[in-house]
Amino acid sequence: MNGPGKSDRPVVPGKSPNKAEQPAAEGMEGRGRAEGNSSQQNAPRAQNRNGAPSALERVRQAAKRNRKQQFTTLLHHVYNPDALRAAYFALKRDASPGVDGETWRHYWEGLEGNLHDLSERLKRGAYRAKPVRRAYIPKADGRQRPLGVTSLEDKIVQRATVDVLNAIYETDFLGFSYGFRPGRSQHNALDALYAGLVTKRVNWVLDMDIRGFFDALDHGWLVKFVEHRVADKRVVRLIQKWLNAGVLEDGTRTRSETGAPQGGSASPLLANVYLHYVFDLWAHNWRRKHASGDVVIVRYADDVVVGFQRREDAERFRAELEERLRKFNLELHPEKTRMLAFGPYAADDRRKRGQGRPETFDFLGFTHICAKSRSGGRFMVLRQTMRKRLQAKLNEVNVSLKRRLHDPVPEVGKWLRAVLTGHFNYYGVPRNMYALSLFRFRVCRLWHRALCRRSQKGRITWERMRRHIDRWLPLPTTRHPLPLVRLGVIT
Repeated sequence: MNGPGKSDRPVVPGKSPNKAEQPAAEGMEGRGRAEGNSSQQNAPRAQNRNGAPSALERVRQAAKRNRKQQFTTLLHHVYNPDALRAAYFALKRDASPGVDGETWRHYWEGLEGNLHDLSERLKRGAYRAKPVRRAYIPKADGRQRPLGVTSLEDKIVQRATVDVLNAIYETDFLGFSYGFRPGRSQHNALDALYAGLVTKRVNWVLDMDIRGFFDALDHGWLVKFVEHRVADKRVVRLIQKWLNAGVLEDGTRTRSETGAPQGGSASPLLANVYLHYVFDLWAHNWRRKHASGDVVIVRYADDVVVGFQRREDAERFRAELEERLRKFNLELHPEKTRMLAFGPYAADDRRKRGQGRPETFDFLGFTHICAKSRSGGRFMVLRQTMRKRLQAKLNEVNVSLKRRLHDPVPEVGKWLRAVLTGHFNYYGVPRNMYALSLFRFRVCRLWHRALCRRSQKGRITWERMRRHIDRWLPLPTTRHPLPLVRLGVIT
């Protein structure tokens, strides 16, 4: 069967839109959710007009009322057939199969029976997690990033479990944590960082990266952290099953006491739980108790940027953080962690010392640069596409064009339009127009070269090429407002 269409997909209760913008404004203050944030409520409209809260909404309300409460009965929310069905429809339909070879569309053919069987196995404790199939994807620097391809049923159960745990942990996580959280995106983190750099007294930036975080995550500590809130031993055993399932690579199954394979639905949440206790709470308390000046914190997964008013605060923070991370089997990446002068006075200070222009740092695909506005000379932060990311994407486009060398021009044009649109949607921030235009120009050149290689009779003239370009390739545009404008509207 071809699977259901959009009209066959049920409404998923408790699913927040990924593009919600509200939490970005909280990034500098370390707060949790704002009261009355309707965009993050997971209670659907009930049959009556009173809007009775859903089961997960009741869990969230209980977690919010008592931050120390432990939840003893959660598994029934996971093996509920409606929850499993919603988790199934939330998965990507064309994702690669895991070690079991099961695909989304094949599972659909006997969906209700499959979900009933899965629910019963979860209920009686007979569910067994399968090993994760190891796969690799290229990184921008030419290296390979290991990913884990989870089996379909494990994806379903993980997704349903994450929905339940999110109802608890979203009330606990701090405002400066943005990675892999419902209703939060990279642009929320970028906006919060920008706002912190230009509105707080920031003179130094500590750009940090935790070395091999997903491979170094300690299973014993993680289980202890989960048990702070989750006292349902059956849910804890589910998490332990995924952690102990191991990785299958080249026919060999390996298990480890550390690490959580990237690729599953549970790994991002478990990583956030780990860093919430290891870093977030500690950094929040350090800022309140030990900082002598302003401190701005933004974390997206294991990528962290901290801004300081005073250099001595930055140096002390880094030294004490390294000591704390060692207790939990983690360490800062020595090559990707650095402290730099960054802020309204960085240019003048470096000029006086004869050190040239202020240094830059990279965060979530953007290079952040000290600059001044043309009118008034106010301090501002330029965010430009990282050169490595831009070149890596161009290399990817070039390889794909070679594979599509003899495809019809309209098909290639539609594909390139989608590539450019996706690129502009992410990198289309204010004052990044030069990098956007450069990307489009380079794509045009690559397409022209590919079309010229289709035939030995002659080259495609640029007059004809411009007609293809004008028809298929969109012009670069700014897709995001200024961070302070967006935050002002949100709050």
